[in-house]
Amino acid sequence: MPDQPEAPDPLAAADAPGASAPPRSPRASRRGRGPRSARADVLVVLPTYDEVSSLAGVLGRLRQAVPDAAVLVVDDASPDGTGELADRLAADDPHVTVLHRPAKEGLGPAYLAGFAVALERGVRYVVEIDADGSHDPAELPAMLALARGTGADLVIGSRWVRGGRVVNWPWLRRVISRSGNAYARRVLRSGIHDITAGYRVYRTDALARLDLAGVASHGYGFQVELAWRLERDGALVLEHPIRFVERATGRSKMGPGIVAEALWRVTWWGLRGR
Repeated sequence: MPDQPEAPDPLAAADAPGASAPPRSPRASRRGRGPRSARADVLVVLPTYDEVSSLAGVLGRLRQAVPDAAVLVVDDASPDGTGELADRLAADDPHVTVLHRPAKEGLGPAYLAGFAVALERGVRYVVEIDADGSHDPAELPAMLALARGTGADLVIGSRWVRGGRVVNWPWLRRVISRSGNAYARRVLRSGIHDITAGYRVYRTDALARLDLAGVASHGYGFQVELAWRLERDGALVLEHPIRFVERATGRSKMGPGIVAEALWRVTWWGLRGR
């Protein structure tokens, strides 16, 4: 069968008739057709690195939960073939696009790349969600409704508020998460109970007010940094209770280096802010 011509990528091409697409970065490439219908007002950013065993399931659940949303898979050159799988899934789903990056650069830079696409395309909300199945996509409609109904700048899917819980976590992981959140709340004088959480809905207008180029964190400290900066600037931050389930496949990216980076950055931000 002859190759079909590649349809234009709506996350890379302008909508206006006759407009030309913005130049692509030499360090990344996009694949997938994107939504055929009117532009979605929600972009779900799904960072991946070695998530070949979970990606299809998470993507399918996302598409069922928020069928009108666009999804951007950001793959950091996964050696297990996650990027190639994402391309195949995007070829069959007009709402999915894949951003390929040349190397593993960390969670923070992956999300920042997704935020740049969201801001470029003018979507109203951008979502963070893990690709390992820990975050239930079925919670996303309620989180989006909360954002829309209250005008919140950030809605966090929280494990540590009333109604939230974690499943299949060893006691040490619970202690680290609870202690880390308590430490960050105290040092940063924050009112957020789960400031390290990675399931989020941002209003893009709020992100646009931040100096995203100045975000320094690469690991899970990235989540603390963005939430704290928004809270410090007077943004409305709300928490929605979720059920967090430990991943069933693959390996966790959490390690001592990630915890150490978050700890010293939180300490530095707290000292600098005094």
